[in-house]
Amino acid sequence: MTAPILAGALLALPGGTAAQELRSYAVVGDAIPLSLTGAAGDAARGRALVIERSSTCILCHSGPFPERKFQGDLAPDLSGSGSRASEGQLRLRLVDASRLNAATIMPSYYRVDGLDRVGTLWRGKPILSAEQIEDIVAYLVSLRE
Repeated sequence: MTAPILAGALLALPGGTAAQELRSYAVVGDAIPLSLTGAAGDAARGRALVIERSSTCILCHSGPFPERKFQGDLAPDLSGSGSRASEGQLRLRLVDASRLNAATIMPSYYRVDGLDRVGTLWRGKPILSAEQIEDIVAYLVSLRE
């Protein structure tokens, strides 16, 4: 009885699904200019992901989320992120922030190789899917103030 419940809980976690093929992308300067999915993301779904504690965004970042108490203060406020960075720059920061800053504490949400201290359940799997990355990018780009 416990195994099916545990399996269901694991599938609900980001990255808790079966291993998936990472989509290819090109880094140009400090950005990934093209969508990982070939389509724009959904900003409403992106906002939901950002404020969901399991995605970890608001554990470190704060932002325009009045319904969420106890937002993080380790990383920049997400308010105005669409004014500070381009869509491609935001995409690279989500995919693999360590390409810009090797000492960053921000997770590489769409990278599986070359990582240390990865939990067994997460090995070989991205934390977020390409679709989730694009949804979050769409939301962050919309934050202009």
